[in-house]
Amino acid sequence: MFPNLLSAYVNTAETSEGDPLYVYDDVWTAFAKNALANVFLYFAIAALAILLVVGIFIRLKRPDAFRTYIRYAVTFAVGAAAVILTSMLAIEFYDMYENGYVFDLVLWPAVATAAAVILSVAVCYVAGIYSRKAFRVALIVCGCLCAAAFIALFVCLSVYFSSGDAANNNGVSSESVNQLALYLCSAGLVAAILLLTFLLGRNEKKGFDSHVIAYASICIALSFALSYLKLWDMPQGGAVTFASLLPLMIFSHLFGVKKGVFAGLIYGILQTVQDPWLIHPAQFLLDYPIAFAAIGLSGMFRSVRVFQNKPQIRFALGAVIAAIFRYTAHILSGVFAFSEYAGGQNPWVYSLGYNAFVFVDIAIVIIAGVLLFSSASFQVILKRYSVPAAAKQPAAESADDQSTVQPRSL
Repeated sequence: MFPNLLSAYVNTAETSEGDPLYVYDDVWTAFAKNALANVFLYFAIAALAILLVVGIFIRLKRPDAFRTYIRYAVTFAVGAAAVILTSMLAIEFYDMYENGYVFDLVLWPAVATAAAVILSVAVCYVAGIYSRKAFRVALIVCGCLCAAAFIALFVCLSVYFSSGDAANNNGVSSESVNQLALYLCSAGLVAAILLLTFLLGRNEKKGFDSHVIAYASICIALSFALSYLKLWDMPQGGAVTFASLLPLMIFSHLFGVKKGVFAGLIYGILQTVQDPWLIHPAQFLLDYPIAFAAIGLSGMFRSVRVFQNKPQIRFALGAVIAAIFRYTAHILSGVFAFSEYAGGQNPWVYSLGYNAFVFVDIAIVIIAGVLLFSSASFQVILKRYSVPAAAKQPAAESADDQSTVQPRSL
């Protein structure tokens, strides 16, 4: 394994003109990333098995202590996610610093955008503890800052593509990138996702508050950490992971598709830091924000009465539809931005086959999700969040703005 790893990173690929295709990672950094990712993967599998066995035992022998056990288990999971993220991102940033990363023009704006999002979540949560007014002000200011950072990233991507470096660094020619098709596809998918989001979420009354933001940040962090636990990598981006999208889908089921789509959008932006395959601004939208925002649609059946007593079916159906939207985004990106990777094949056939890994990834999520949604304890949590928002508003919420309880929904 080690000799193969050495040769994979020491040898450089070349374009048809003889230019370097990629700036490869330092071999020791690459080895560290792969080794650490494998350690975390096996640790996560072992920890999950232990937590399940202990949870079943406590549920059967000490049901009164089960809720306390769940709190400790979630705290442990969040802590483990923090360790994974800190370790893997530290290695990645060190690698970028040491090797003069080819994506300098867009990677650091992407890092700045991700940092703005993370800091905004923290600021909004802290502001929400003090008062509703402070929360609203913080939400508006932080939202504007994140939007500005995203626009700056989009502009840098446009400059990067116009310079020709984006195509050269990814082994394609600028002429093969169909810009008009990419923009049209991006606009079409955004319109479809927004239409479904507002149609399916029209009865969602509860808005963003510090409580929702806390849950969103935890689920995004868990998904991001799990995305480093890869069962296998695809050669031109993408991977089958250890159920990395499950926390995002759970969040969508708990709080609805509007908030789920928003959480998926943030997660997609964070993915550009972890695994950047960036050629064109619209390709970036398709492969990252749009593809993962679609994951938020997985909660579309959370209130369907036909499956009221079958949460597993609601989850599985929503997951499949969300995966189809993500698959569509990746297919369109593959056809109109990465067609040269087809090697003489029909680009549509190549993209359909290459991006089929999405369904393997989602199959793992569905298996894990069905097991989770079969739990009686988890169904109690689902029912708690399925209560209409109006019925859950305490009478004390009509009091003044100085309350230190969670802020009123927007």
